[in-house]
Amino acid sequence: MGKLCFRYGTMNSGKRTLLLHVAKNYEEKEKKVKIIKPLVNSENEEVIMSRIGTIRNIDYLITKDDNLKKFLNVVHNENISCILVMESHFLNNEQVDELYLFTKKYDIPIICYGLRTDFKTNVFPGSLRLFELADVIEEVPTICKCGRKAKINARKINDEFVTTGEQIVIEGGSDANYESLCGKCYLEKVLHIDLNEEE
Repeated sequence: MGKLCFRYGTMNSGKRTLLLHVAKNYEEKEKKVKIIKPLVNSENEEVIMSRIGTIRNIDYLITKDDNLKKFLNVVHNENISCILVMESHFLNNEQVDELYLFTKKYDIPIICYGLRTDFKTNVFPGSLRLFELADVIEEVPTICKCGRKAKINARKINDEFVTTGEQIVIEGGSDANYESLCGKCYLEKVLHIDLNEEE
């Protein structure tokens, strides 16, 4: 039976590289894959580029209003072996439901890659629905500068951590950038909580 898989990790954890590696593995075995990505108004939407320099075209860009049933039926007719979804946290609930239904109806796996939470530590709606439905959930680990496991995406503007602002601000389109932090560093550096202070 085809499975819906959700691989999540913080920013800079290597999700893009992993996705591109999976695509290459399928294609080396002469299997067809399709890569889809939600359209989020960022630069280079039509390509996926890993931080180590690997580049590949996105096969389908989808908007938040797109019904995926028609697209998925087209993909099924192209004899696809696997669908890979980049930035799946930007999907809406209905789109995640459609992906899940597709895996069961056509016995084709779909592997989604995305963030768990935003810079305010709030779960993205698409990620929440994936946690609820996915047959397989895997964390893509990375480390904080201190060496501990990173769990939180912290936003920086002008090299200062911030806790307010819009949920979605894309790198390259603003002066915001992100740093992956462990829980301890997030509390200390972002929320300015002294963990050594006596209660």
